[in-house]
Amino acid sequence: MTTFFGSFEHAIDERGRVAIPARYRKSFDAGVVLRLGSEGCIEMYTTEGFDRQVSLRLGDHESNRSREGRRVRRGFLARAFDVELDKQGRILIPQQLREPATLSDRAMVVGLGDYIELWDPTRWESELDEVGDDEDEDGVRETAAGGDA
Repeated sequence: MTTFFGSFEHAIDERGRVAIPARYRKSFDAGVVLRLGSEGCIEMYTTEGFDRQVSLRLGDHESNRSREGRRVRRGFLARAFDVELDKQGRILIPQQLREPATLSDRAMVVGLGDYIELWDPTRWESELDEVGDDEDEDGVRETAAGGDA
């Protein structure tokens, strides 16, 4: 399994396509799943990684048939889209995801270990400011109680 890390700025063409960094393309040979993330970014998974997230987040317990369970499923699965890499290593970001993520002509491609996030560059800078505010000078994340994590 590939560990995704780093951040890269890429152009989005007029059709809504963005290039995936070359070092990660092979990981997406079997397909790509995109979904709208809760912070206004787009989450990008390998097919295998998405299946793991479905199992982890939704499981297959009877509680998923409850009203709340169905709502959780709708929130997670209804905003997911299968896409493929083209021969140039690009993916087409569906308009239904581009609009709420405010992606137009540029995207930050950000590796987060087992998946990638796509951010509007301005929103990404704001997110980085927030992340920076939560770390001490040694780069250690502080807990809510103010101690080290």
